[in-house]
Amino acid sequence: MSDPSATAPRPTLVTPVLVSGCIVLMIGFAIRSSFGVFQIPIAVEFGWLRAEFSLAIAIQNLAWGIGQPIFGALADRFGDRKAIVAGVICYAAGLVLSSFAVTPGAHQLLEILVGFGIAGMGFGVILAVVGRAASDENRSMALGIATAAGSLGQVCGPPIAEWLLGSFSWQEVFLIFAGIIGLALFALPTMRAPVVPKAALEESMGAILTKAVRDPSYALIFVGFFSCGYQLGFITAHFPAFVTEMCGPIDPGSTLHTMGITSTSALGAVAISLIGLANIAGTLYAGWLGQRFSRKKLLAGIYLGRTVVAALFILTPITPLSVVLFSVAMGSLWLATVPLTSGLVAHIYGLRYMGTLYGLVFFSHQLGSFLGVWLGGALYDSTGSYVAVWWVGVGVGLLSAIVHLPVNETPLTRRKVAAA
Repeated sequence: MSDPSATAPRPTLVTPVLVSGCIVLMIGFAIRSSFGVFQIPIAVEFGWLRAEFSLAIAIQNLAWGIGQPIFGALADRFGDRKAIVAGVICYAAGLVLSSFAVTPGAHQLLEILVGFGIAGMGFGVILAVVGRAASDENRSMALGIATAAGSLGQVCGPPIAEWLLGSFSWQEVFLIFAGIIGLALFALPTMRAPVVPKAALEESMGAILTKAVRDPSYALIFVGFFSCGYQLGFITAHFPAFVTEMCGPIDPGSTLHTMGITSTSALGAVAISLIGLANIAGTLYAGWLGQRFSRKKLLAGIYLGRTVVAALFILTPITPLSVVLFSVAMGSLWLATVPLTSGLVAHIYGLRYMGTLYGLVFFSHQLGSFLGVWLGGALYDSTGSYVAVWWVGVGVGLLSAIVHLPVNETPLTRRKVAAA
């Protein structure tokens, strides 16, 4: 007698939930990744120190981190789509109000609203619903695809911002971006997570959260994600300015020049896009690997790779070629940590409250991001260089590689059985 499971159709990887989640992430990240392009225009218009707008972006990242577990809990409790709608409203409102801000304090205050908006449209909410909608065998790859969609937004966002700034003021570009954010609402009708099995509802959010917090592995994942935020926050906010000021000139006969990239400021914006472009492949590959190998070992390898790439880049002369090579290398490791980290949280602690649990881990990521963005501006103003803050990033990357190795990947429920 034939085995029915042998002829059963394979679960579908690409679902309406995955497509909708990709659209929301792509829109949100396209705009979030472009804020570094506004560093110099805003500082020049108002005569501010670099640290002023850097602090605004740092606060945005911190608010994103604080808002992520809040929006994750809202999604777990009241529904994913309601949390996303709230995020869209916060995001668009923050951009509109920021376009009228003329003081550092006003920008810094309003970036709290923008940060909460990013949280509502970000990984904590979207990856949780994508993870619940995916089958066990497709979950890691689905999370990788959704994360890669955010990278696709990063490919588009900075060059679009740079192009728009050639025709509009930064205030007008903020208003345009607010309108684009609203387009995410059209993706929500198909954002429906499947019903969670009753067995997964037996424990309350508080019970699961308490068990996770008491688990040393959760603390290690929390600490390890810090350096990811530090490196990503610093590079996203400061790399365009870093390249503009420290990169050697673009040769008129070079390939970059023939492509229309004739200034280091243009190269700075393109570098962020290159990071995002390389990350699409890197994230998809990480999602594929996460289905087959130990996630903690993959994460340790990624952080070690970042450490080596960053160290080599700062030790060599900054040239257009080194900027391109660094962007591609770092991009391949950029958000590859996200499907692995979120998948690790789901694997160990379950899917029911994944939005909340991953949101708390992501808070560590955003603490690192806050420090990377703020410290980048502060040390630049005090030393006239980004070199010191770059080496801090190298150090925390090495720390993250080390702390992931002791993580216990066995699900909590299986640990109970083994202990018994």
